[in-house]
Amino acid sequence: MAINTSRLDRLISELCQINKKKVRLILAQRRITVDGVIAVDIDQIVDQFSRVVMDDEVLQENQPHYIMLNKPIGVVCATKDDKHKTVIDLLTGQFDQETRDSLHIVGRLDLNTSGLVLLTNDSRWSERLTSPEHKVSKCYQVTLENPLTTEYIDAFAQGMYFPYEKITTKPAILRIVSTFEAQVILTEGRYHQIKRMFGRFRNPVIGLHRHSIGQLTLDETLKCGESRLLNVSEVIDIGN
Repeated sequence: MAINTSRLDRLISELCQINKKKVRLILAQRRITVDGVIAVDIDQIVDQFSRVVMDDEVLQENQPHYIMLNKPIGVVCATKDDKHKTVIDLLTGQFDQETRDSLHIVGRLDLNTSGLVLLTNDSRWSERLTSPEHKVSKCYQVTLENPLTTEYIDAFAQGMYFPYEKITTKPAILRIVSTFEAQVILTEGRYHQIKRMFGRFRNPVIGLHRHSIGQLTLDETLKCGESRLLNVSEVIDIGN
């Protein structure tokens, strides 16, 4: 999802319902500021978070939102769904409708997976977290039906070939926590990847919970279905 950008003259024309010729005159009169700086260039590119002021009147002042959610099982990572409650529905009461409508999901979890979900209206941030080039890690707690062996560790580290997509997964870290529990760290997110990787051992996944993304760990004070805004350091540090 690309961030909304526009030429400054076009944005002013739309917001004030005036023609671009008049906008050029207003700019020449130095009556407009963008993020506190006087704007004079009609070709200046602004985005949805640029603070635009004309004659001390704020024309645009959208705020970016970065939200951590503890997703329960049975809730879908979608903005709308006819059958199931969505992660957006869980935000009702905390955020107004306009804010909820502006959000998108950063790295989805399937219906039967719980844990950390991020939502934002800042597509540059979400693209950085999901881009393969940045290799942001995702840590999962996995519960298996059958016992684990050390054989799994090497198989995950080597990567696995998925013939349907004709791709080999990137090396993943698997740590055995107990006989039936493991921690898996991925730097990609193929379709049902963890379940399919354990499927190579005919070992069904009976519990899957995302614990962290990059440097950000799920806030343990959040109950299932609860959410909170990220602080500034969390937003900046998550992909480092």
